[in-house]
Amino acid sequence: MVGRHSRIVDRALTRLKLRQLRLLVAVGAHGNIQNAARELGISQPAATKMIQDLELDFEVKLFSRTNRGVIPTVFGETLIRHGKLIFAQVSNAAQELDDLNEGNSGRVVVGTLLAASTSLLPTAIEILLADRPNVAIKINEGTNEVLMPRLLSGEIDMVVGRLPSHRHRDKIRQEKLFEDHILAIVGNQHPLARRKNISFAQAKPFGWIVPPLETTLRRQLDHFFVGQQQYVPPVMIESVSYLTNRALLQSRDLIGLMPAEVVSQDVAHGYLTPLDWDVPFGQGPIGVSFRADADLSPAGRAFKAALHQAVQQK
Repeated sequence: MVGRHSRIVDRALTRLKLRQLRLLVAVGAHGNIQNAARELGISQPAATKMIQDLELDFEVKLFSRTNRGVIPTVFGETLIRHGKLIFAQVSNAAQELDDLNEGNSGRVVVGTLLAASTSLLPTAIEILLADRPNVAIKINEGTNEVLMPRLLSGEIDMVVGRLPSHRHRDKIRQEKLFEDHILAIVGNQHPLARRKNISFAQAKPFGWIVPPLETTLRRQLDHFFVGQQQYVPPVMIESVSYLTNRALLQSRDLIGLMPAEVVSQDVAHGYLTPLDWDVPFGQGPIGVSFRADADLSPAGRAFKAALHQAVQQK
């Protein structure tokens, strides 16, 4: 087994070409060798020969033929994934060199979940810019379902927010920053805004703003509703946009579920009111996730350190 591994590594280092990987990724995307060959500006026979050479070098079958074209085998999917990662790393290297050439002190691409976007992330950015005023920073917002695949493909350097509890754990490293909990939030005009010791029964007549189906919090909420005699809200709005949620809470008698970290500033300034009801689910760690098989750039390491410093200032 060791000998086979060494043999394949030696072939990859001496014979593998980026053009072959580009073709592999294109065939995976098109499901068709002819269209992939056209995209790369080569003939179909040449493309077929390149794939055959890859299969010989790696000693596996990369694609299976069907009546609709070709589909990657498990070996093909693996090599395509690593090929995408290689191209992402090359792109990142080119971008970092370009940033340095323009006077920027490195570059960091951060994916952010809702729980980190309003306080933790801005504070960390301020800390980073104080130390590296010319660093290039790019922020991408989304859910774990969107951001984690982009993290694994190398498009982003790290994801900051609620740590995923089950998916991708074998491919990422995580550092916990602090523990967060969920609040039930309403606008100041809401009939329950000033009530004490609210029961869930008192909340039933009102509509809810809920997180997307693919989130852990939504699964926990749905499970809770089922346990409350199959409760179904009279109005249910699914939204991950905090600005939209904030406006809806201030204009309508809705109840929103938000991480305490997200709404802390609006609550402190009196723009929104937390219900006096302990949400019986949703507590979890806020932290930073990054790929287990790659080192962060100097700018990435500096930003991760800034996140830890931002928590200490909370």
